[in-house]
Amino acid sequence: MNRRTVVLLGPALFLAACVSGGSEVQLGPDGKPLPRVYRITPDVAQQIPYRFLDSVNTLRSAKGLQPLAFNAQLNAAAETHSRDMSVQNRPWHFGSDGSSPLTRVQRVGYTGKLLGENISETYQTELETLSTWMEAPDQRAIIMDPAARQLGFAWYQEEGGKIWWTMVTGA
Repeated sequence: MNRRTVVLLGPALFLAACVSGGSEVQLGPDGKPLPRVYRITPDVAQQIPYRFLDSVNTLRSAKGLQPLAFNAQLNAAAETHSRDMSVQNRPWHFGSDGSSPLTRVQRVGYTGKLLGENISETYQTELETLSTWMEAPDQRAIIMDPAARQLGFAWYQEEGGKIWWTMVTGA
């Protein structure tokens, strides 16, 4: 190989390596892309609640609705339920002890009115999850409820990467 070939091909190979990035999309048996695991690191975990709250409030503002504020008790109820859904290995609104969303917010001492709960089992980010909730009329209604003033939001990520998201609104 002569020097000219190395000089001409070297940068091209370098650029090709940069473009591919080494992470190709993997396809499942149905031909659709497999989910990529969203790993929640401690640094990311600190940012997630505020990105979520800002996004919810941006959506609400666009419709002329009042912004929501985090409520520590609703956050605690959401966190408890996210972990419990993982234990049960199913996304549903009832706890392993038969508790309902209302029971869970009462247990943490919330004295306001529970308005709704959204849940999800996914490998997606909090913003992708919010987008999915906004596509479903029942879940969108909870996010956009004009009576809502408070928000509880939490997640639990399993070792394998699956994330259990819970959002609770109150007034």
